[in-house]
Amino acid sequence: MKSFFTLTTLFFCSIIFAQDATVNAVSDSLYREDQFYASLNYNLLQNKPAGYNQYSFSTGLSLGFIRDFPISKNKHWALGLGLGYSYNNIKHNLIIQEDLSDVTYNVNGNYDKNKLVLHYVEFPLEIRWRNSTPESHKFWRVYTGFKVSYLFGNKSVYKFEGNEDLIRDNSDLNKIQYGPYLSWGYNTINFYAYYGLNPLFKDAKLSNGEDLNLNNFNVGFIFYIL
Repeated sequence: MKSFFTLTTLFFCSIIFAQDATVNAVSDSLYREDQFYASLNYNLLQNKPAGYNQYSFSTGLSLGFIRDFPISKNKHWALGLGLGYSYNNIKHNLIIQEDLSDVTYNVNGNYDKNKLVLHYVEFPLEIRWRNSTPESHKFWRVYTGFKVSYLFGNKSVYKFEGNEDLIRDNSDLNKIQYGPYLSWGYNTINFYAYYGLNPLFKDAKLSNGEDLNLNNFNVGFIFYIL
């Protein structure tokens, strides 16, 4: 009887351990770094015309989700495909005004408030490296990729001495923006940088005839949440 009890105990223990191993194996096989992200950036415009400058803090915000597709056995390498929204509030001295049916552009310092607000849907595609494990979400990461953004809303606001010029859905702005980006860091908070390869405006010129070729360079922080 004692031998039967011992064998029965060993049999059930082996079943339990086998089930645990199976659960862990399944857990490991399904493990991926699907993540929500949020970023806070500074919009630093490049290819500035003469006299152009920014003031205050030109805010850039983005929110979205990235689907993770591991491509290595230990899950340290993966591809990421995402969908997100970005908001950009550029405060500068580029005066955008409407003159009859035309929009004019001029650089000067005569303003009380002057900003350009841009709303995008963004589609990031990235290569991801991280040394994470299924048991720990504190790890080093380097993600680099390419992002395409679609402009679905914009407005410029110019206020001076009680007068206001408000222009919505300016057709001179490029609908598509694209460029490479890089994020790197540890755990939740990471550094972030993006460089736009094409200009914000298409075929726009200043009042003096100079081409308006501003493009965006974003630097800041990005936060990843599982």
